[in-house]
Amino acid sequence: MPIREALPEDAAGIAAVHVLSWRATYRDLLPGPYLDSLDVEERTATWRARLIAPERSAVLVETGPDDRVRAFSCFRAWPDEEFDRRTTAELAALYALPEVWGTGVGRALLAASAEALVATGFRTAALWVFAGNARGRRFYEAAGWRADGEAVREETGGRMFEELRYRRHLFS
Repeated sequence: MPIREALPEDAAGIAAVHVLSWRATYRDLLPGPYLDSLDVEERTATWRARLIAPERSAVLVETGPDDRVRAFSCFRAWPDEEFDRRTTAELAALYALPEVWGTGVGRALLAASAEALVATGFRTAALWVFAGNARGRRFYEAAGWRADGEAVREETGGRMFEELRYRRHLFS
């Protein structure tokens, strides 16, 4: 499975994965009209800007045999003062097209992301996941991530959701 650092020309592929995976992953959690309003072109512009920003987050993509983006991850130093930003990273996003769920693409991308984090000097990583996202929670737990007891309530799509923080030591 080819996994590489994302390039600005990957923005449309990343945006498509982002929108299609949200629509599939959150169809039972978020309002249909909100999911239907997610726009690939709008997200493409956002991702292109992120990919050319001087102080950008790291973004990895997995591409299939046709070099089409099928999954992506995005990570950076932990964004607030709670953890040491030099040693703790945030996995801000990891999404895959529904057609590749269960094929190992997500596991390979998560492993590559952890390797990249270690190579950058991070020792631990954390992420946020909707409490109601049972599939996502199982995915992370199978890879050694554990809920650390921290939860926040956030509004998405006009609804309030609980998000759980998961953490993992990268040297396990």
